[in-house]
Amino acid sequence: MEIPSRGWSFNMYEFIVLAQLMHGPAHGYLIAKIINDMIGPYARISFGRLYPLLAKLEQGGLIEAVNVDKGGHDRNLRIYKVTDAGRVRFLLLMNDTSSNPGDYAKLFAHKVAAFAFIRPGERLRLIDHYLAYCQAHVFHMQAEAEDLVRTVALMDEWHRDSPDLAQGFPRMDNETLEYIVSVMQHTIDQWEHEIEWARSLREKEVKSLEHGSGSAKELIEGKVAGYQS
Repeated sequence: MEIPSRGWSFNMYEFIVLAQLMHGPAHGYLIAKIINDMIGPYARISFGRLYPLLAKLEQGGLIEAVNVDKGGHDRNLRIYKVTDAGRVRFLLLMNDTSSNPGDYAKLFAHKVAAFAFIRPGERLRLIDHYLAYCQAHVFHMQAEAEDLVRTVALMDEWHRDSPDLAQGFPRMDNETLEYIVSVMQHTIDQWEHEIEWARSLREKEVKSLEHGSGSAKELIEGKVAGYQS
């Protein structure tokens, strides 16, 4: 499922705000604190960015605000709560797996934090998609690392045996190659750690459905066995 994109930053914070308000009404300071606790310590959202976002969500009918008397203070406390349209939008954002593929790992973590608001079958679908997403990154990085090593070896051979053929192809020394491959392996390790985490999430969901209906069991059994290898 793909939804119209309004830009990565807006979609991410829009989803986080709606997800937080699914728990219940909250004022702007609390929303900002929760967001910053989740994305911090350096990628923080300011009030100057949050309140325009809240205003846009309110104008779009996704949330509504109520002014609450603070009792003697000059300014009322503005409390925000999600609307029915906001709940629909939350579910659309939750189930969207096509938008912003380059940053989906960050968004998936926020989706997991809101898993309580979707059905187990939907959780399994999102988890299985993320497993495939992570595995694709592992396969890509492994293939690229192997290709780099082969290419460097070929360039060395050309520079040694056919200098004319090697013109225009820079030679990479072993130390530089080792650093680059180390970075690529580190990236692979990170994705494999994500896979391990996603598998643990999947195991939890499977256990929660073991005593469910026949259709739920069929859903579990029909998933790709390779994820469990």
